[in-house]
Amino acid sequence: MENTEKTEPIKHLENNPIEVGVHRLGRNKLLNRRLDIRILPLCCWLYLLNFLDRGNIGNARVLNQETGDDMLQQTGMAANGYALTVTLFSVAYALFEVPSNWIIKHHVRPSVWLASLLGCWGALTLGFAGVQNYATVLALRLLIGVVRIVYVITIWYRHNERAVRIAMVIAFCNLAGAFGGAIAYGIGHINGAAGLQGFRWLFIVEGIITIFSVAPTLLVLPDYPARAKWLNESDKRFAEDRVRERGGGYNRDHATTKEILETFFSPRMLAHYLAYVANVVTQGSFTFFTPTIVTGLGYTSIEAQLLTVPPWIVGFVVAIALSYSADHFEARGWHITVISTIGGLGWLTAGLLPASAYVQRYGCLCMAAAGAFPASPAMTNWVTINTPSLLTIPFAIALHNSCAGIGQIIAQWIWKADEAAIGYPTGNFVCAACNFFVAAVAFSLRLWYSRMNKMGVKDARGEKRIWSY
Repeated sequence: MENTEKTEPIKHLENNPIEVGVHRLGRNKLLNRRLDIRILPLCCWLYLLNFLDRGNIGNARVLNQETGDDMLQQTGMAANGYALTVTLFSVAYALFEVPSNWIIKHHVRPSVWLASLLGCWGALTLGFAGVQNYATVLALRLLIGVVRIVYVITIWYRHNERAVRIAMVIAFCNLAGAFGGAIAYGIGHINGAAGLQGFRWLFIVEGIITIFSVAPTLLVLPDYPARAKWLNESDKRFAEDRVRERGGGYNRDHATTKEILETFFSPRMLAHYLAYVANVVTQGSFTFFTPTIVTGLGYTSIEAQLLTVPPWIVGFVVAIALSYSADHFEARGWHITVISTIGGLGWLTAGLLPASAYVQRYGCLCMAAAGAFPASPAMTNWVTINTPSLLTIPFAIALHNSCAGIGQIIAQWIWKADEAAIGYPTGNFVCAACNFFVAAVAFSLRLWYSRMNKMGVKDARGEKRIWSY
């Protein structure tokens, strides 16, 4: 039902800049509350489903392996075959991010595009319930990497409001990990029901949940302020005007070649992209190998599913708190530096402890979780507000997210099956190095942007900018 209330400027405030600012701030908060109710819950749910369907292969890898009913044994897949399967998913993930953002920017409404992707990956997840051989697993996993979810946060929120919202959306991948582990734990107890192994029931349940979410996405998710039936004309103009300051909103204008090249190849942007590659190595380790890591701590495959939940919960809580603080204090560089250092210490300690120190290594896993996903929202928002041109924000986000595919590829090959008895030292030490690398880059970029502001460096369009750090 369309909102008919009139929200016009208050005339007695027009000549008083302070009162105008206060009125605008109040109106901005009111609009954010409405957006948070209408947009965030659905975006969070979509991201949860995306990660649930992406990470369930990690649960299926070890579920009911004691009875020979896990996915690897049932399809004749070796440990290296599993790594190759997830690698191909990551390759597709990296290659199709930029085209996906291009389509949503120029050709298809967000609600239609996301609903279409949702239906595709739900159907593909259901298809996994019938896999009988390695080749089928490989093909289906490659296709799941092609169908991607994209961000719509920059269309609606101002630059200093995005990180905590992006965190809310991305943090649901942590809940997806916890949710997926809990579902797998329950399904592990019905292994053999109706003649189906537990991992097949896992894909059936999660695929059905995803497909049932297509219609709400198509009907409920708002596309752009101009199409929002629940905003009146004045609120639509206000919603569009307020995000233009740092390049947010919906804009079909084309960037110049110079702007695109600087977004792709300028040294500071490359530093952002490389840091995200390193950060996603740790994220990918959690997404695809947490059940394997926990099984290596001496637990059965079903117990491991349940014990994957606490590290994901830790990551969720820390992600929300850190992103709010980073936005509030406009200090993303320092926050990323500190949390990545903490995560690196968790991985490093886990690698140095004896393989038999199960409780201590599990504690280190929770500590590492605090440094894996929580840095991601702040890193993503940092890129969106420091692009060389405001017109290239979609490209920057797409390139940044494509780096996730590269990081995931690295993650597939560092958790070696023959190192389970000695505590996976390669995986732990590589993840530690990646976290410390992220901390070093974030620290350097913080100083870099401070210097750019002091020197009055302009953007690729020759316009004056305040660079955020």
